[in-house]
This record gives sequence, structure tokens and C-alpha cells, in this order.
Amino acid sequence: MIEVIVSDRLGKKTKVKCLEDDTVGDLKKVLSVQIGSLPSKLVLQKGGTVLKDHITLGDYEIHSGTNLELYYV
Repeated sequence: MIEVIVSDRLGKKTKVKCLEDDTVGDLKKVLSVQIGSLPSKLVLQKGGTVLKDHITLGDYEIHSGTNLELYYV
């Protein structure tokens, strides 16, 4: 189990617990429940790279404590 920190542009940080085998789409679903938004309206970035929904967190080298940027579409 890992804990990823997701920050939006307003400075709000949300901690999300998930597995490294989960896809980015799975992370968006859990995050959407926590922040009250639709997963299809969320865009996650790591270091300026937009994360695609079908790729696992482990493939993007996202580990516990990793910071991701959250943008709304």
C-alpha cells in the first residue's frame, strides 16, 4: 500500500492510498470520491507529463510520498 500526495493549483493537498499495481484510472476514481468530482474531469501530471489512465502507477515510478499535480478539465 502506498500513499500518493495530489496537489491542485490552489494549494490543496489530498493524500490517496492505493497500490503500485493500480492504474492511473483507478487512482482517479479513488481521488474523485475524496474531492467530490468526476474522474473524467481530472488530469494528473508528474513533472509536466500527463499521466494516461491505462498505465500503472509502478510503470510511472510513482511510490509512497510521490507528489502529483491535479488539473481540472
